Amino acid sequence: MSTRYAIILAAGQGTRMKSKLYKVLHPVCGKPMVQHVVDQISKLHIDEMVTIIGHGAEKVKAQLGTQSQYALQESQLGTAHAVIQAKEMLAGKFGVTLVVCGDTPLIKAETMEALFKHHEEMNAKATVLTAEAIDPTGYGRVVRNQQGFVEKIVEHKDASDQERSIKEINTGTYCFDNQALFNALEQVSNDNVQGEYYLPDVIEILKKQGEIVTAFQTEEFEETLGVNDRVALSEAERIMKKRINETHMRNGVTLIDPLSTYIGPDVEIGQDTVIYPGTTISGKTVIGSECVIGPNSEIKDCQIGNETTIRQSVSHESSIGSRVNIGPFAHIRPKSDIHDEVKIGNFVEIKKAVFGKGSKASHLSYIGDAEVGKDVNIGCGSITVNYDGKNKFLTTIEDDVFIGCNSNLVAPVTVKKGAYVAAGSTITSDVPENALSIARARQVNKENYVDKLNYKK
Repeated sequence: MSTRYAIILAAGQGTRMKSKLYKVLHPVCGKPMVQHVVDQISKLHIDEMVTIIGHGAEKVKAQLGTQSQYALQESQLGTAHAVIQAKEMLAGKFGVTLVVCGDTPLIKAETMEALFKHHEEMNAKATVLTAEAIDPTGYGRVVRNQQGFVEKIVEHKDASDQERSIKEINTGTYCFDNQALFNALEQVSNDNVQGEYYLPDVIEILKKQGEIVTAFQTEEFEETLGVNDRVALSEAERIMKKRINETHMRNGVTLIDPLSTYIGPDVEIGQDTVIYPGTTISGKTVIGSECVIGPNSEIKDCQIGNETTIRQSVSHESSIGSRVNIGPFAHIRPKSDIHDEVKIGNFVEIKKAVFGKGSKASHLSYIGDAEVGKDVNIGCGSITVNYDGKNKFLTTIEDDVFIGCNSNLVAPVTVKKGAYVAAGSTITSDVPENALSIARARQVNKENYVDKLNYKK
């Protein structure tokens, strides 16, 4: 295998998006387009990756981080001009260079790998990734000779009637012999209507030099889609969502209604898990087997065990164990750690809390900044009072504690093992082990009080 390089074109402004957000950072299924491209390239054996940046350069670098090197295209003067910005990093090196656009989020690693192999097997200086379009209007046509090699690439506006009948189109993704690429780039002219330097001109230059230029046709036209406006962005979202959902279903996950189920590209789901309609699962979420998720649940960046049910609830950046029952209408906020066999019921909010095995908060409670032990029962309407207006404080509830309904635990406070807190109590001091704590005003009944009120009226 030869040394491999990749150049990602991500410098264009994307004016047709009509957005303040830089084009390649627009998300498809929750992930920026350019990140999709980089992640797919990262699955290949690539020795160096260079992303050409321009508009929004710092934001693209912040998104991709150390996954890529960067070259700045200060003025956007065409695709050939963009590629030559990588000259300082790559020119003169032996190997094969992949050039791909950062606004093609649907392209697959398998397709790029096949393109590399075809290029190497054909001993070509350039290989064009092509696709067959049902309606090729507007695309550059790939004209082959009798041997199947690329004769030329002709733009739609310059094509003859015979050339316009060709269905095979240039996708804008290429493999080049690296040295041949940079040598040819020096010869590219901007003598055209737009006054720009175009990468397809390299093909013509190499052909005139008698070099082998070939084409590799992908079976899926959809994966070559370039996103230039919101309509194309919506189409890419639809295709990506369908691809992701079908992958999970083929891996043994049941999606009751795939059309109304949104799953991010980095989500992992175990076999025999059932996802109900209206559910969104995103980020680096990992869900175990035999779970039931939804309907109408939102899960982001969570680790979830096996046989857990989450109904009509929201959970972000948290760990949830096995055989846990959450919802309906629960909110699991970031940094929560819910252990096995826990029940978090309706209208319960958990925030930055540890919930021990077998513990329950069945309804209408807020548990924030807390450490809850095993087999704890937290009654309806109970609250850990964690905030004094400036700082947050910890509530500790040890194993086998019973918290009565409508209790306030004013942090910092500890309820020790086996203790009981009477309903309606406001606890401001630690509760000893196995004690009963009652912290409420004594009931006073005023006999005939209502009659006295009525008399005054």
